[in-house]
Amino acid sequence: MTQKDSPTLAPDRRMALAGLAAALFAIVAPARAAEFAEFIEGLWPAAEAAGVSRATFDSAVAGLAPEPGVVAKPKTQAEFTISIPAYLAGTVTNSRVARGRSVAAELAGPLRRATARHGAPGEIIVAILGVESNFGSATGGADALRVLATLAWKGHRAETFKQEFVDALIMLEKGYATRGQLRGSWAGAMGQPQFMPSAYLKFAESDEGDGVPDIWRSHADAVASIANFLAKSGWVAGLPALVEVTLPDGFDYAAFDLDFPRWRSLGVARADGGALPGAGAASLYLPAGAGGPAFLISDNFEVIRQYNTSDAYAMSVAVLAERIAGRDIPLAPWPHVAPLSTAEVKAMQQALTGKGYYQGPLDGKLGRTSRNAIHAFQLAAGMQPADGFATKEVLRRLNGR
Repeated sequence: MTQKDSPTLAPDRRMALAGLAAALFAIVAPARAAEFAEFIEGLWPAAEAAGVSRATFDSAVAGLAPEPGVVAKPKTQAEFTISIPAYLAGTVTNSRVARGRSVAAELAGPLRRATARHGAPGEIIVAILGVESNFGSATGGADALRVLATLAWKGHRAETFKQEFVDALIMLEKGYATRGQLRGSWAGAMGQPQFMPSAYLKFAESDEGDGVPDIWRSHADAVASIANFLAKSGWVAGLPALVEVTLPDGFDYAAFDLDFPRWRSLGVARADGGALPGAGAASLYLPAGAGGPAFLISDNFEVIRQYNTSDAYAMSVAVLAERIAGRDIPLAPWPHVAPLSTAEVKAMQQALTGKGYYQGPLDGKLGRTSRNAIHAFQLAAGMQPADGFATKEVLRRLNGR
């Protein structure tokens, strides 16, 4: 119950407490500001070592202050806090599919050139553009330097954001962007592709092949940059990222990682009646467990996850791309399954690590490594079906209960 809600707190008492709070803020705020300013100055040696001039540094950080509330943002990311079907329903809408097809037609030239250079299909590029920034219309208005500095100061991945802050300064030093252009999401992702500064330095590309890539105003440069990201992240041309499949009766779930021909020999078939690819590695993916839809995902699915490490994100991009291209994925009905909390997933990863099944970060995020570890544990424990799906029952069994 708040002070405002309390019927027993007298008005003069409330006024006294309000005055005390104001006095404390007057003391604490300058102290925090001084601490933040000292932290920013401490980033100068790294910036200098990266080739940033003192003039660029001083101009960029002038008046910089912490961004309120940004440190808590990673804990509320939709990609990791809601179920995959709910995320899909909100991301792959009929209106977004229609807009994606219109954008694909408008950008046919840049998409054709990007695909020719990098092998990534136009529909995947357009789908990423759609999910990241609503096709370039929602790029974010936060001061990127301010949020990067705040996350470097107090965030849970401080070292990563320190480097991103320095990379943003490099962009200014080299004239790749103006101070005013460094605006984006709460995490510092910028422009139509929502590139972090490090991603801009590695992957930003001009559609014309020369000049400074303008990922803020140029749709063509955004397309070229996304395609370059996909290619340099390992995109395999001609291989679908995701295929919905049906499993044969009596499927034993003994294997998760085979190739497409081997899956076909086991009786796995495309849900839409088409043919499975003739070659390429593929992993069985059951995002709602054995009772939900089944998919085969290729290495290209993992390439999409390098853009955003969420399975929900990668699925949304892959499904949206298929629908933009006019290839409808049937999507079998999803059972209602309450997702585990981040804390529960971390506990599961820790237990799997302790039993020798998992070697990865204890980050509370489910991906292929976690699924394979769960699958291996289920097989060893005699749990059926061994579908690699994270449930409270798996967690209970891991903890010997």
